[in-house]
Amino acid sequence: MRWEKELLFYRNSEIRERAELVNERIRPDLVLCLHFNAEAWNEPTKPTLVDHNHLHLLVNGAYLPPELEFDDVRFEMLQRLLSRTHEAEIGLAEQLAVTMARRTQLPPYQYTTENVTRAGTTGYVYLRNLLATRLYQAPVIYFEPYVMNSDEVFWRVEEGDYEGLRNVNGTDRPSIYREYADGIVDGLVEYYRAARK
Repeated sequence: MRWEKELLFYRNSEIRERAELVNERIRPDLVLCLHFNAEAWNEPTKPTLVDHNHLHLLVNGAYLPPELEFDDVRFEMLQRLLSRTHEAEIGLAEQLAVTMARRTQLPPYQYTTENVTRAGTTGYVYLRNLLATRLYQAPVIYFEPYVMNSDEVFWRVEEGDYEGLRNVNGTDRPSIYREYADGIVDGLVEYYRAARK
């Protein structure tokens, strides 16, 4: 019962409250959801770091038939379709994927589940029906780079933020936080510079 209550809070109530703040008070032209990804632990009671590290971006879409049985999901989907936010999402996500991949040198994540559909041509962008991507009344792009519990990312996060390069676990690397931010800024600049021509 406790797990279900927590799940309903952070997967539903909290996201709906955040959407109200975004839509009613902030009213942004674009929403960027910055995450770090993670892989399942092989044995949760004895966690060990994994070798996997990858990148992908998510935009709204890929509604499954069981999801569309709910009135609110259908209504929110129609609102997004009629708002035409998807027209900006795919192109922008593709550009951001290119610059993030360039900065991070990470391979694309390969989904093995049926709740996503690949979009675009980079191999990094997927459509997925997430509550926040349905509710925010602006183009929404979810970033899922860096596997937090991978050996490489663990040591980079431990280093914190710093300027320039630093030898991290045998390789000279920039701060993971600056690399993440720079990949996004590069993509936004390239996308909007091309859009203004």
